[in-house]
Formats: sequence, structure tokens, C-alpha cells
Amino acid sequence: MRVEIKQLSKKFNDLPLPEYATQGSAGMDVYAALTEDYVLEPGAVTMIPTNLAIALEPGYECQVRSRSGLAAKNGIFALNAPGTVDSDYRGEIKIILANFSKEAFTFKRGDRIAQLVIAAYEHIQWNPVEVLGETDRGDGGFGSTGV
Repeated sequence: MRVEIKQLSKKFNDLPLPEYATQGSAGMDVYAALTEDYVLEPGAVTMIPTNLAIALEPGYECQVRSRSGLAAKNGIFALNAPGTVDSDYRGEIKIILANFSKEAFTFKRGDRIAQLVIAAYEHIQWNPVEVLGETDRGDGGFGSTGV
């Protein structure tokens, strides 16, 4: 599948387009489009620009996910992961990041800040009913299948 992508400002043309780190990667690393370092204090939330806009076909979304290394080593998470970039959105992709650590974290130009995963979805129509089909699990949830 080919997806149209636009770099919004030429001053960030040195940054790579999102890319897969390995042959088996589901997510593509996306890079911070910053003109100067940005310090994210403990407990703070920010949006880091990517300088990218995309055009997806209907039936696809771009999911924004945390990078496991940033999360495990530094406590930095994509806050609403997975976030969704809808197929009809044409604005800049910005990454909502939160610092759950006890130390400030500095982002630099070109840092890998999140992963993008392209995923198919379907639009559905609700079918209101009085009774749902039964299953072995039924309405058991929130730990009902064990620890």
C-alpha cells in the first residue's frame, strides 16, 4: 500500500520519513520536528510536532503508539495511545507525550518519539436488540477470568 505523505516545512527536510526499524516491525518510528530542545517536566504533557501530514484511503487509520524504549527507560508515553489519525485528516501529525517519571526529559530535533501503525477498520451499523446471544463468559469482566 502506498500512502501520500507531505513534509510541511522545508526546514525539517533533513528528518527521515517515518520508517520501520526492522523487517518485522509493525510500527514506523516518527521523529521530533523541533527547532530547539524541549524539556518535558515530570507530570507534564505536551504535543511534539512531526512536520508531517498524510492522506490515507478510507477504511484505514494511522495509530500513534508509545515507543517501548522511551516508556520503559524514561517514563515517556504517548498519552492517548493508541491515538488515531483519521483518513480524512490532512493537518500536521503531532504526538501527545506525557512524562510519568520523576525527572525532566529533554527532546532533541530528530529524536524518535513514537510509532505509527497503519491499520484497517470497518464502519458498522448498530442492530438494536432486546437480548444478546449467550456465551460461556456472559457478562463477567474485570478479572472474572482470573488473575
